[in-house]
Amino acid sequence: MNRPTTGTLAVPGATLHYEKRGSGPVLLLIPGGAGDAGMYEGIAQHLAAHFTVVSYDQRGLSRSPLDGHLADQRVDVWSDDAHRLLELLSPDREAYVLGNSSGAIVALDLLARHPERLRRVVAHEPPLLELLEDPAPHRALFAEVRETFREEGVGAAMARFSEGVGEERNRERATELPPEIQEMAARMYANLPVFLEHVLCPFSGTAPDVAALRRGADRLVMAAGRDSRAQVPLSGPAARLAGLLGGHVVEFPGGHLGATEHPKEFAKQLLEVLG
Repeated sequence: MNRPTTGTLAVPGATLHYEKRGSGPVLLLIPGGAGDAGMYEGIAQHLAAHFTVVSYDQRGLSRSPLDGHLADQRVDVWSDDAHRLLELLSPDREAYVLGNSSGAIVALDLLARHPERLRRVVAHEPPLLELLEDPAPHRALFAEVRETFREEGVGAAMARFSEGVGEERNRERATELPPEIQEMAARMYANLPVFLEHVLCPFSGTAPDVAALRRGADRLVMAAGRDSRAQVPLSGPAARLAGLLGGHVVEFPGGHLGATEHPKEFAKQLLEVLG
């Protein structure tokens, strides 16, 4: 296995840890939820022959410490972080981007604000609840998950989240993760309080700039997992946004975490849509 080279980038209010490997145009992998650069370790192995594969830890998570106190996080600030990474690592060439979950929300904001920097963006299951026909029950669910975390802790909150989105809980899933992903598991668990308190509701409650995305629609691929079809708050916004932009959703292997659960198959599909 080829290990990535690592670096840090000072940005306003934080220092970002990033990893890169391979050669060719930059493909920036934006992690979602409580994940960090390690969530893409599995697919990166299959992409590095075609791209300079870059991923990173979002500010306030894992190895990207904040300079000041922790507060509710903002999509535009995380999008600025991604843009600064591209300015550093791909200053003279359009880049490709994959974002998953809350990382897909960041990817969409990046495309809306900096379309000239991007060749193709794949947004996999951004939970943009305000795009849904009836966002209220899903907004209430996410607020309940946050309140459950405050009162009962991470375990109870994640159980309520899984139950609420219709995800079948597989207690053996953590032990079934590919070995290269397992080392991220402890960091991801440590990140969950930050995600549940400061990311889940602020990010899912934002509204994308549909007008700006329409101007960059030729560069955008909306994606969802084959196993996520019935999970409205996860796959529903992708379908809704694709429709608003005159396109369709491309299905990927697995569910919301298909990139970690089925890395080889996910990478194959990603290479196809990136052209």
